[in-house]
Amino acid sequence: MAEILIVEDETAINELLRRNLELVGHRCRSVYDGEAAVEVLEEQAFDLMLLDIMLPGLDGFEVYREAGEIPTIFLTAKGGLTDRVKGLRMGADDYMVKPFEMLELLARVEAVLRRTHKGGKDFTFYGVRIDFESRVIEKDGQAVDCTPREYELLETLVKNRNIALSRERLLELVWGYDYEGDTRTVDVHIQKLRKKLGLEECIKTVYKLGYRLEIMK
Repeated sequence: MAEILIVEDETAINELLRRNLELVGHRCRSVYDGEAAVEVLEEQAFDLMLLDIMLPGLDGFEVYREAGEIPTIFLTAKGGLTDRVKGLRMGADDYMVKPFEMLELLARVEAVLRRTHKGGKDFTFYGVRIDFESRVIEKDGQAVDCTPREYELLETLVKNRNIALSRERLLELVWGYDYEGDTRTVDVHIQKLRKKLGLEECIKTVYKLGYRLEIMK
């Protein structure tokens, strides 16, 4: 269970988010403008904030600056590429474009909570163990020689497991926003990971999108 702050001025969307997050066990607090969000953040600690960019009064970027280190998913308007890039460069953990599918949002919430949770020093699946502190990857108990990029790509897939990530998003998360290469780089590194770790059946290709690390719960 996580404590989640919802900052969204559209009442129907705010209530829909709250209802669905509470159904899966989270505790939520809703506010509807930027000033109220800043006040609440001074009173209470949260594990995650869902933050609309277009807000009355203080906008989402101003709220984020005031919020400090709280993990954040920005909610952005369709076509707002500039806003999405700005939010990610400021340090936001993810973004969702309206209108969005609730199941996808819930999956992204869980992914951000996994990434930002202070526990969980390692993760093991299908004979592969990844140690987040030492940045070591093992297969069946034996260390595997991986490049820093291969490690970072696997870590990103693990922390976003069961979520389809586009090639462009993987480039942002692993190579950074200023990388000037193309998405074929992702394909090459995925193929190397599949071969080195025997994950041909686990790292799924998502047609015309990217990849998903599929781990049965």
